[in-house]
Amino acid sequence: MRIYFPDANALQALSGSNIGLIVDYLASTGAPLLANVYPYFSYVDNQAQIDINYALFTSPGTVVQDGANAYQNLFDALVDTFYSALESAGAGSVNVVVSESGWPSAGGTAATTDNAQTYNQNLIKHVGQGTPKRPSAIEAYVFAMFNEDKKGPAEIEKHFGLFNPDKSPAYPISF
Repeated sequence: MRIYFPDANALQALSGSNIGLIVDYLASTGAPLLANVYPYFSYVDNQAQIDINYALFTSPGTVVQDGANAYQNLFDALVDTFYSALESAGAGSVNVVVSESGWPSAGGTAATTDNAQTYNQNLIKHVGQGTPKRPSAIEAYVFAMFNEDKKGPAEIEKHFGLFNPDKSPAYPISF
């Protein structure tokens, strides 16, 4: 099953289901939970509540304090939400792998090459540090390798790539 964002209706529909079996399976086999983590969409949908610097890893200090955990970026807060949910389900030993994360370079609100380069470069630098809840390296994958000029229907979906369809860099990035 794949849920692309924490939609209350989808999560409510799963309550009372056998989703616990999946969590138990992950815990018993040592398999990770794969999570798509997109601070971009959280920012765009909540601009009055979320500062773009918090979304781009560029906040100068703590933005959200949650008990002993201090959050300087939205990525960490989103990843730790998965860890909190796993702990609540009795599967705190399950690791989270960020199967997709990225920022578009065109086609929508705050979708610029500067913001995409800033987010993706900062993501690459940051994942080795972990999150406040789990301060060890995070396995994470940047979405996507190439801009997809045929993808749609939303224009923004065409512009998540590190490279253009002609294989030229969309912006400078260093691994």
